[in-house]
Amino acid sequence: MPHRHRRPATATPSPAWLLSALGCALALPAQAQSSAVNVEDLARRLQAVEQRLGTATADAGTSAAVDPADLDQRLRVIERRLELQAEAEAARVASTPTVTLSAAKGLSVKSPPPGDLEVKVRALVQADGRFFIDDRRSPQNDSFLFRRVEPTIEGSWGPLFAFRLGAQLAGDSATVNDAYVDVRFSPRATVRVGRYKVPLGLERLQSSSAGAMVEGGFASELAPVRDLGVQLQGEFADGAISYALGAFNGAPDGRDGASTNPDNEFDLIGRVFVEPWKNSGGALSGLGFGVGASQGDKRGAGNNFLPRYRTPGQVPFFNYRSAVLADGEHTRWSPQAYYYRNRLGLLGEYIRSRQQLLLPAGNVRDTLDHEAWQLTAGWVLTGEDASYKGVVKPSQPFTPGGAGWGALELVARYGRLSIDDDAFPRFADPAAVASEASSWGLGLNWYLTGNFKLVANYIQTDFEGGAPAGADREDEKVFFTRAQFSF
Repeated sequence: MPHRHRRPATATPSPAWLLSALGCALALPAQAQSSAVNVEDLARRLQAVEQRLGTATADAGTSAAVDPADLDQRLRVIERRLELQAEAEAARVASTPTVTLSAAKGLSVKSPPPGDLEVKVRALVQADGRFFIDDRRSPQNDSFLFRRVEPTIEGSWGPLFAFRLGAQLAGDSATVNDAYVDVRFSPRATVRVGRYKVPLGLERLQSSSAGAMVEGGFASELAPVRDLGVQLQGEFADGAISYALGAFNGAPDGRDGASTNPDNEFDLIGRVFVEPWKNSGGALSGLGFGVGASQGDKRGAGNNFLPRYRTPGQVPFFNYRSAVLADGEHTRWSPQAYYYRNRLGLLGEYIRSRQQLLLPAGNVRDTLDHEAWQLTAGWVLTGEDASYKGVVKPSQPFTPGGAGWGALELVARYGRLSIDDDAFPRFADPAAVASEASSWGLGLNWYLTGNFKLVANYIQTDFEGGAPAGADREDEKVFFTRAQFSF
């Protein structure tokens, strides 16, 4: 008697096994003509297949004389049953969303084919330490803090729409970071509506997880961050040329815009960035340069209209007198560039902010120009490629007790912010705020994996003015630490 593999009564035979059994059954009539295999044996084996499929009848295979035509009909029933099973399995697969969880892309849920609906869950957590050194005249509190806690949901809703919704949970209250919808007519023309980073500052547009230093440089203090508005953006020549042009409520230097338009005025902001050799693979493939600019009117007093410039330690060192109003045109322009080649990274930008002001007492009006610049350099000690997105993935992720130590990057930055001399003494108090700040810093970034990063920075800032009797404000010396997790 032929040997049979025993299976649990509840097991469902796989299509591959059944097809194999059918192949044997179909081949046996030809073999019966030239071997000892007979039709009765074929009938018994066919009955075993029918029992596994649940199609066997009570008298199947019991007849003394087996009719070959009956065997053929029963085989056809089995073939059709297998076809229906295959169709049902294909339909199930086609209607099941794809759920993916990976270190690089986080959690992703994609709709069944054609897969044009996708939702991704991402997150960024930065836990910092700030420790001020030699702060005798103006003591600051050393502190551990959450710098950023940003859960994000983003994705696409068909081929035309994309979206992003992100919150900021660090601090005493939750706020909205990004909330926008993209209408993607083509790679050359996408309309973005909502709240997002405005297209002006190079370092400001960099992801918060990819910054070379713990805090941004002085050029970023003159660039607005996020605002509500609408913009047209796109790229040409396989991404070698990108542009963005939008209208926004208007944000002060170095800050987010208000949740509503505070003065019934708008800012027009645009940026063009070119990477001429992006797709060449040569020595200049990592060179990019461009210019951003903004123009608008601001009319009012307070934080929604006028800036407060901060040190790298996030301590304000310049602000206007409380009676000063923004009253007229506010323009900015910012030439910018970066260069990344193998383990080397360079980023530089200049920005100038020009604002019309009013001091109601005496009806004093003036237009002030403030300017800032910075240069950041990085060198990946372990040989990985530097990029605008940071070290994306270490060649050998850190493994406890193993050979991998991750990637190490040494970074340095120098920058300066200068206040217009005409700000003093009418619009700003020279005994309380500085007229210039220069800062240099060194840092070490340790990318243990593509998701976890440890940072240590030392930054020192020198000032001109900002103390009584014409003295200089005390130098700021800060040691920063950061533990960053992102996906």
